[in-house]
Amino acid sequence: MVTFTIDGREVQAQEGAMILEVAKENNINIPSLCSHEAVLPYGACRLCLVEIVKNGRQRLVVSCLYPVEEGLIVKTDSERIMANRRTIMELLLARCPNAPAIQDMARQLGVEKTPFKLEDKKCILCALCVRTCQEVVGVAAISLANRGVNRELTTPFYEPSEVCIGCGSCAYICPTEAIKFEDIGDTRFINWPSSKMEFRLKKCKTCGNYWAPEKQLGYIAKQSNLAPEVFEVCPNCRD
Repeated sequence: MVTFTIDGREVQAQEGAMILEVAKENNINIPSLCSHEAVLPYGACRLCLVEIVKNGRQRLVVSCLYPVEEGLIVKTDSERIMANRRTIMELLLARCPNAPAIQDMARQLGVEKTPFKLEDKKCILCALCVRTCQEVVGVAAISLANRGVNRELTTPFYEPSEVCIGCGSCAYICPTEAIKFEDIGDTRFINWPSSKMEFRLKKCKTCGNYWAPEKQLGYIAKQSNLAPEVFEVCPNCRD
């Protein structure tokens, strides 16, 4: 265990734990849009900036990627931090002015409008979807491509992904609803900001409802060494 100070409070935490994680455990709010307990920290949104004092020197660090240390002093809401967060929020609000999650967080940080040129995007390039696809699902069907202002979320080579199983995990975890999926009849439609795909749904032999992508069920069967027949009926009809 290490002992350090955060916003004037002495706190103990496991060595190696990240500041953001420890702050949440102690009911100290640090805003973030790219952090989730299901995936490794990434540091994309930069909203979780905090100020640390170490060996008498002050600097700003991304709290989701900076581990706690013995004797570390952390400030989460100094004027320097808040000024930086507001600027970051203004940039995000300019990029995604119509995204409810961005609007809500902007209000929480006291940002009502942005001085930057407005765009009409929803993806904030947080890579939560990419990391979930890679680390949780295990298929790596999507990624961030290009650099700078051309950075975007897409499938490899902008072509239908051969490894995507249509599970929709990317849509579930997206904080700004930039990714959406819809089941219509026997087909699931997944729409990413720059590409889309369709997946045939499995029909339950008992109730006749379409309930999951056939490709997803095949993947689960392979990963878990289950017979395909296990998925002939939907979960509701198995009970």
